[in-house]
Amino acid sequence: MSQLLMVLPSVAKDTKVDDSLSEDRKQALTHIVKQDCGSCHGMTLKGGLGPALLPENLEGKTVPFLQYTILHGRTSTAMPPWKSLLTEKEALWIAEQLKEGKVAESQH
Repeated sequence: MSQLLMVLPSVAKDTKVDDSLSEDRKQALTHIVKQDCGSCHGMTLKGGLGPALLPENLEGKTVPFLQYTILHGRTSTAMPPWKSLLTEKEALWIAEQLKEGKVAESQH
């Protein structure tokens, strides 16, 4: 938990990275979420082995918390860390998209 508190201030100031990622990378990240994350969280992100990732299910979670979870996983759960495959900005973009429901809405 102390690691989370150290990370939150640094990522909180770096929100809305939409312009810093190419459209191709955004499409690739959306595909990763739907295929890789969807294998546990459900292909429509409505839940499965892992919890649902729809905006109404993420209401109590902040974007920096979601970003941290994406990058570092959750101990004692099936949620793996993705920091070896995603940058902080990419994880932040995914967290923003999940909070706004844009991944679930996309047709990719």
